[in-house]
Amino acid sequence: MTPPPAPAAPPAFDLRSRRDLRWASGLVLMAYVTLHLANHALGLVSMHLAQQVLAPLRAFWHAWPGTLLLYGAACAHLLLAFVALWERRSLRMPPLQGLRIVLGFALPLLLASHLAAMRGGYTLLGLDGSYARVVAGLWDSAGGWFQVLAMAVAWAHGCMGLHFALRADPRWRRAQPLLLVAAVLLPVLAALGFVAMGREWQVAPQPVNGPDAAGSARLSMLADGGEALFLAALAGVLVARLIRSRWLRLAGGRVLTLRYPDRQVQVPVGWSVLEASRAHGIAHLSLCGGRARCSTCRVQVSGPDAHCPAPNPDEARTLARVHAGPGVRLACQLRPTGDLSVRPLLGSTAAADAQRPRLGGEREVAVLFVDLRRWSGLAERQWPFDLVYVLDRYFALVGEAVREAGGVPNQFIGDSVMAIFGLDEGLDLACRRAFRAAALVSLRMREWRDRFEREFGQPLDFGMGLHAGSAALGEVGHLDVQSFTAVGEVVNTASRLQEQTKTAGAALVASRFAAEQAGLAPGAAKLQRIEVRGRRAPIEVLAWSVEDMAAAPFAALL
Repeated sequence: MTPPPAPAAPPAFDLRSRRDLRWASGLVLMAYVTLHLANHALGLVSMHLAQQVLAPLRAFWHAWPGTLLLYGAACAHLLLAFVALWERRSLRMPPLQGLRIVLGFALPLLLASHLAAMRGGYTLLGLDGSYARVVAGLWDSAGGWFQVLAMAVAWAHGCMGLHFALRADPRWRRAQPLLLVAAVLLPVLAALGFVAMGREWQVAPQPVNGPDAAGSARLSMLADGGEALFLAALAGVLVARLIRSRWLRLAGGRVLTLRYPDRQVQVPVGWSVLEASRAHGIAHLSLCGGRARCSTCRVQVSGPDAHCPAPNPDEARTLARVHAGPGVRLACQLRPTGDLSVRPLLGSTAAADAQRPRLGGEREVAVLFVDLRRWSGLAERQWPFDLVYVLDRYFALVGEAVREAGGVPNQFIGDSVMAIFGLDEGLDLACRRAFRAAALVSLRMREWRDRFEREFGQPLDFGMGLHAGSAALGEVGHLDVQSFTAVGEVVNTASRLQEQTKTAGAALVASRFAAEQAGLAPGAAKLQRIEVRGRRAPIEVLAWSVEDMAAAPFAALL
């Protein structure tokens, strides 16, 4: 028996164009659903207003450009969903991504009757699609609840698709609280608007131009035919997948071995590394769902170059963006043609946990660095036990101030302390808490300064740097020595701003962005634009002296 040839990966251009088409068609459908729900919500004012706004929208969607745009997008999106389902080598995936796919395939069944009645009624029978006709047909039947369900499923599917595609973007995460409010509020208002129009129609029924018995039978046949066609196509793809899988297994199709740090697995040629991980229950992080956008699934690859097809344009662009080193590939895009060794770089597997950072998700956080000055001179003059006393007192003072302000004192290295704010709140509150911690540290260091000088015969000084932005959070260490920390540009910049306090002669140097997020007026602070080592672009910063931090606006934080 001759095994069938292994399915080849689609050409790079095909992958890119399909992804762009899926994205464009999804945006068109999401725009249509958003306008539809917003129009429903106007029913809270009156059915007349909702109908007035509906008229120009309906005229556009019923004209040939709107019809081509809307139904072309719907057909393209559905066709690409079938293609993606066929190309998946494994149906194992994160639960939320699975829910999104299930909701998407449920939509044609939920909308078939509504589409047949409204667009079919307009095209075949010349019936208008007014709200009076919709409410009259649905208000006293179970169909009303059915349409509310269809509306909720369409909206949830679209929102989840946008979230999975954009959640790695810091701007999306920053706007997420407002977007979540809108995502919940719009369908609720739409449902309430439909109820309001139904009650208005009950009080003052309006004559509607509905289909006769023959027309109703024709529209019902159209809806049933559409549902049957869709179910047949879906069943055909699922059965074809099953036949392909059985045939490859029985015919002994080509397989390859992927060696992970803790195990090795065998998969058919044509599978991506991410599909192999999911099919065999291997933990593998992937925020964008395999679209080559987030880079979180990247792996370090070892093996013959001939077994690694060249990156497609999307993968190459993402790898360049993260400055990936030699041998680093995206697991969602790499489809090996032979045996390879792979090691996920983010999101650990069991055997590799002890040998590389365990990074969790990304968050918008504020980071505060506090550094004790003149430590070298103190270390030369004092006994080691005295130094231990000083460090213990200093760490306790800073740690208590950070915790009192709502942050996490994270690292105590040498004479420096790093603190993180924003693990459980938005960035604006995180920045405000970080500035409060800085004010508390300044106050308590001033209180300690006189006593310190009397005991050790030299002045006490300190410097603080504060910045806000996106950071990867997780545990870093080796074997049993692990610590939770933040990694990213925001940490590096906060550290460099702490060093800038020496040049500026200030107690605190903070980025203007962090101050604006905290709603902190500059007051006596000096605004300047500086170069920071490790950053490609200059950054605007504000500098405060110890005296400045004892006055407004910091006094209000204490």
